[in-house]
Amino acid sequence: MTTSTLKGALLAAAAVLAVSAAPGFAQDVSACLITKTDSNPFFVKMKEGALAKAKELGVSLKTYAGKQEGDNEGQVQAVETCIADGAKGILLVPTDSKAIVEAVKKARDAGILVIALDTPLEPLDAADATLATDNFEAGRLIGAWAKATMGPEAETARIAFLDLMPSQPTVDVLRDQGFMTGFGIDPKDLTVIGDEDDPRIVGHDMTYGTEEGGRTAMENLLQKDPMVNLVYAMNEPAAAGGYEALKSMGRESDVLIVAIDGGCPGVTNVAEGAVGATSQQYPLLMASMGIEAIAQYAKDGTLPKPTEGKAFTDTGAVLVTDKPVEGIPSIDTKEGLEKCWG
Repeated sequence: MTTSTLKGALLAAAAVLAVSAAPGFAQDVSACLITKTDSNPFFVKMKEGALAKAKELGVSLKTYAGKQEGDNEGQVQAVETCIADGAKGILLVPTDSKAIVEAVKKARDAGILVIALDTPLEPLDAADATLATDNFEAGRLIGAWAKATMGPEAETARIAFLDLMPSQPTVDVLRDQGFMTGFGIDPKDLTVIGDEDDPRIVGHDMTYGTEEGGRTAMENLLQKDPMVNLVYAMNEPAAAGGYEALKSMGRESDVLIVAIDGGCPGVTNVAEGAVGATSQQYPLLMASMGIEAIAQYAKDGTLPKPTEGKAFTDTGAVLVTDKPVEGIPSIDTKEGLEKCWG
């Protein structure tokens, strides 16, 4: 695809929404929100939060999204458009945490505040700030819950990992490492997936974050070991696909599934018993905090402060399950459905 064609496709895919100025200290401030896609409910809720807060504060917001997961070139074009438009700040959910860094540097060199949402850049300080779920902690919560729920059987568990994709490791690695830590498995190398050495791990397969991918990955891992009895899914669509694969083999009732996200379909799956627990994150809060940060930066140059003890601003993760275990804070699915998205 040529650069001009790609740019046209990006602009066609972008929802360019200028929010009319409202009384507030951020009048005449423009900002951009760049997400991976417009179709994922997580990013839909994120855009909702950004638009609402922009309207409240009088920030003029334009939103962009790639046509599909993995569209780094589209995100680069969006950053360049925001620079040309004179944006004061950019909220970015990077498709490729490393490949986008050069474009981000150009924006920062132009005096634009760049805040990574959900997915940190590599290196972390390539952005001015990061507002995100603590993905390690989200994984640790479901790992600890799974271990406590399985009890003595955890020592002989057969675990299938339904991961994201090889080219987007940041969030995937943190969630994996968190799950293993919570479950009592030493991840060995904290920068990669699959380097651990534990006989309970059947293997890892890539789902690309989709239900279809989760089904295929689960089928592959069941061929490797039909006795899988615990499934870690990096997100809820992958968990739903894994459940369907297990159901087709009559094994849906004897395999424990855990996931991360907190979307309404995922929490519903927990309520119905298809998934044991999920870690809920909050994209609307993430984006609204980002708009507040841009407005504050425009006012007096203040940068967002990281959460104490962390290198980024933690926007929260809460375990959702109807089968709580002692010592692990959680909410039930009724409350989870009140806070879910999608």
